[in-house]
Order: sequence, then C-alpha cells, then structure tokens
Amino acid sequence: MSTIATSVQPAGYHRRTPLPPAPPPPIVTDDYEKWYTAAEPNNRMLLSLRSGIDSEIAWALDRLCRLCQNEQFMLIAIPGLTDALFEWPEWYVTEGYKQFGETVNFFAMPKDRERKRRHAIESLFILRNATMHEANARELSKYPKISDLILRTLHDLQPNTDANSEFILDVLEILQSIASSINLPSPDRPSRSSPIGPLQQLAGFSSNRSLIISALTSLTVLYSNPANTYQLSAQAPALETSMNVLPLILDKELIDAALNYLYAHLSYPPMTKAFLLHPRMPGTLRLLVSLILADQLEETVAYDCGPTVYTAPAQTSTVSNHELTKEELDRLVTIPEPQRCYEWMKMMFVTKPDGELTQVDFWTLYKDTFFPFQDRHPLLVASDVIKNVNAVFPQAQAMVLPGPPQRFIVRGVDRRKDVSSQSQYKCRWDRSECAAEPFESTNALYEHILETHINPAEGTHIPCSWATCQQAAVTKIQMRGHVLTHLPDMQPPAKHPSQPDTVTLPSYNYPNPVADPTTRPPPPARQSQVVYTRPHVDPPPSSLTALLCLRVLFRTAFASSDAAPRVDENHFGFPGIVEDMEDEEVEQVGNTDDEKEGQRRGRKAFVGIRYLLEDVRLRHDTFQTWVSEMMDAGLTGTTD
Repeated sequence: MSTIATSVQPAGYHRRTPLPPAPPPPIVTDDYEKWYTAAEPNNRMLLSLRSGIDSEIAWALDRLCRLCQNEQFMLIAIPGLTDALFEWPEWYVTEGYKQFGETVNFFAMPKDRERKRRHAIESLFILRNATMHEANARELSKYPKISDLILRTLHDLQPNTDANSEFILDVLEILQSIASSINLPSPDRPSRSSPIGPLQQLAGFSSNRSLIISALTSLTVLYSNPANTYQLSAQAPALETSMNVLPLILDKELIDAALNYLYAHLSYPPMTKAFLLHPRMPGTLRLLVSLILADQLEETVAYDCGPTVYTAPAQTSTVSNHELTKEELDRLVTIPEPQRCYEWMKMMFVTKPDGELTQVDFWTLYKDTFFPFQDRHPLLVASDVIKNVNAVFPQAQAMVLPGPPQRFIVRGVDRRKDVSSQSQYKCRWDRSECAAEPFESTNALYEHILETHINPAEGTHIPCSWATCQQAAVTKIQMRGHVLTHLPDMQPPAKHPSQPDTVTLPSYNYPNPVADPTTRPPPPARQSQVVYTRPHVDPPPSSLTALLCLRVLFRTAFASSDAAPRVDENHFGFPGIVEDMEDEEVEQVGNTDDEKEGQRRGRKAFVGIRYLLEDVRLRHDTFQTWVSEMMDAGLTGTTD
C-alpha cells in the first residue's frame, strides 16, 4: 500500500506569487529636481535670480555653479537665464567696482556690498564655465551685451585688488572662448571700442602671472583671425613680455602662452621683417633654441660595426693522464700483493660507464710501474691483474670483442685525469723541457732553478737555457742574477678592472698559446661600437612652437623677396627659395633698405646660433630637416 506524503500548512496560509523588486528610490537632490532645470520661463532658479532677495539669489547661483560644470548645461535651454546672469556683472562694471577701492584690502567690507560682489563674480563664473562648451560660446558671442561687458571690464577695472583680478580673469576666459569670431574695429575709432589696448597693458606691465597668461592667450586668439593681424605693432608691450619670460623654462604654462603669442606676432610678414631689426632678436633666437634643447629627451644607442671577435682564456688548462708521484710510488712499493695492485688501481683509474681500456694496456702499465721493485715483492701475472679490476671496480667487466682482429678490453673504467693550468711559475729551463710541476710562488721557482739547474752545473761558466734565451755562457754568480730577469714579479701589478680575462685571437681556432706572441697577427678591436644618442619621444608643443618661430624668421632672413611662397610637403606654406633658379644671381628687387638690413642681421644671427643647432635632434624627419637647413644656411650664409 503506497502512501502519498503531503505537507501540512498552518491555518490561514495562502500561497502567493513573489512580488517584483521595488524600484530604486528617486533622486531628490536639488540639482536633479525637474522644477530647478525645467526649460520654462517660470524656472525656480530663474525666478530666484530675479526676485531681488539675497538669500534666494545666493541659493540659485549656488545651484547653477554646480550645474554649469556639466557638458549638458545649455544657456539657451532656460529662456531668460542669460539676461538674469548678466545683471550682476553689468552692475559691477558700471558702478559696483567704484565701491571697492584699495581700502577694502585693509578694512572689513560691509556684508551687503560683499554679497553683491559675490553675486557678480558667481554669475560671471557660471558664464565662464558655460562658454567652455562650443554651443554656449557660439550663443554668447551673439549676445548684445557681451561686447559692452568685456570692454568696460578691460578699460575701467584696475587689477589692483583681488576682487577686480578675479573678475577680469573670468572675463578674459570668456573672451578667449569667443575671440575667434571677433573682428576688431578700425584703429581710427575711439580706443574704448577695442580690447587690444588694455590687453597689451595687462600683458606688458601687470605683475599678476595669471593675468599675463590670460592676456597673452586672448591676444593670440584675436590675432589668429587673419582679419585682425593688420593691427599688430612692432612695439607691442606683449612682445617684450614674451621675450622677457623665455628664460623661465620651468614655468611651462607661462612659456606656452609667450611662445604662442610670439608665433602669432611673427606670422604676419611685416612684423617678421620688423622683428629682424629688433635689438633683442639674436638673443631671442638663442633662447628659442635653448628651449628646444631643454625639452629634448634622448636615449643612448650602441651599434656594433666590427667583425666577430674570437677569444681564448688567458690561463689555459691541460688535461693529462695521472702519473704516480714520488710519494705515492714510495708508499705502494712497500705493500705486498695483491693489496698493492688494488691500491694502485684506485690511484690510477676511475669509474666511467662508457670508458674502456685494452687488457694489454692494463698489464703493461702495471708491469712498467713495479718491475724495478720486483725484488721486494714479485709481480702478479697478467690474468690476475685483469681479474683484480673487477674486485676494485665491481661495475667493470673484462670482455672480448669479436674481430677480426679480436680485441681484449676492460669496459667501465678509464684513466684518472689531472687538470693543470699553465702557470706563470712554471720552470722553462732546458728550453722549456723541465719536468717539474708549476710552483706556487716566485721564491719557490727561484730556489728550484738554483738547486736543480745552476749549482749542480759543471764548470764556472754556463749558458742560460731558459726557454728561447740566447745569453752566452756567464759565470754562476752572474747567472743567479740573470735568471731573475725571466721570473715573474713577486708582487705582480694589479689588473685594471676593465682588463678582460681572455685573449683576443686573430681568427677562429687560431692556436693559443704560441711560442712567440709578438709574431701573432694583430686581432680585431674588442670594442668596435658606434655609440650615439637619438630622441626617443616627440618634442612637447612648446618646442614645436619655438621651432616654428625659428622657421618663420629663417625663411624671412634667407629667402629673397621675389621668391614665391610654396605650399607643398617640403615648405608647409612658408616662403621658400625656388630650387630651379637659373645660374645667374637673382637680384633682390623691391626691398627697402630697412628690409635688407633686417635680412643681413637675421643671417648673421643664424650664423651665431649654428653651434646650438648642432645639438638639436628631433624624432620627426621633417622637423630635423628644418634644423639641418638652418644649420647649412648658417654655415654658408653671408654676414656682410
């Protein structure tokens, strides 16, 4: 009987389907509420700005200061917002600035005046951030009141207080955003209708670094418009400031602003010709090259251009079969057989799985060693000697290899090897035939020569038998001093750390050592590398701007006035010398005396900076070609 298990549910239980997850809570911060950002005339922030209540205005400006940092913030999205933001800056440049004299730097400002000044600066800050977006800048450039605000700020406000300086900086940044679309009025119009005069004064005479940078940048953008370049002046204060700050290579922001203005100034041909006559022109060229050199980052490259070098160790080692020393032999001859045979095998042979020796060699080596001493202990027969091999080396095996002819060998053993280095303390007497082992010092070698070769020699006169020495017979007393000329120093000079431990050979497998090293062909140089430096990164924008300024001045100084400008891959629109000119010299026609003097001074100045240009190395081939062209012209340029 089968049973079905059922679950018992408590009373009142009802099965329910799971509920969907709850939606995330809405964002309720002020900056995201619809009524603050709604594109309607009754926008809460817009109404607060127009309310005239300081607390409401401060609240709206605080929200807008946060909103304007977003790229999606559009002035046109809230109708009337631009007008509301202009009210307080207009009040400040019209009458507000008069209430903030130099005394505010020493005494506390009334709270109501301080609130109004803050409203003006915050409104201007919002407009300045908004113009960073291209759409807002384009919209603000068409606003009717923007021109009056900029002109009043530049002409009426004196940058002698912090409040005015901050206000002017924001206005200048707004001007920079819309300057590309501004056409300057004619110079014959009243001076208050143009921003050029105040900007030149700020750039030339202000002690505020931020104002200098902003003024130079504003002038650069204004003069970048070809319609405004005719208003450039060769005596502009901003030009003097640009040249004055060039030595400040660590202040990159100030240097960039100065170089950009200098390039905009020199891009107008009449100003370039006038600058060649400027007394500070040669020094400016040197500073421009120094800026490029200061930003130059190089890496060292080594290129091996020599043949393959073959070397050999300075101390060569020789491997030879072990021979019994006198002490070992004296000990063995006193031992009876077969123990003597066992000890002899341990001294003369080692285990080697793939080694083999003939049985005849085994027996012959044993017989030659102990035959002179058979009167003490008789020799073993050959068969016993071969059998003893297996007793000393169990893995060894005597065997017969089939022929013809048959070979009787012992496999599994090999001769013991002695490794010795050709020491400088080796005795070379008897024309290098002395059998003595190398000694440990000069003293030991000298004592050996006296006791073994000189003192026992017969007669009072003997010849020098050291290696290849050709010294004739001399007395024994003289020979004792002469032989010292062949021995190494007791304290040899210390080897230089750069001296290698190997010997360079003329070719592969050339014999080493040789009897007379002086007859060996000279080997190739060990170090046959060409080491040079090269740029490994592209130069920064400031270096490229400095190079462009040099390029413009160079083309003006060296190119004749009747050579048509070329726009091709080699000249990039700069006036260049026509390469296919005829052999006869083309006279410079149409140049005034001042222009000719300027070209002469320019050529002389480029000759003077040639030594600096030699160290300029740029990664881009085109830029390096410009430098090479200036160097070549400086080498062949005329200076008279």
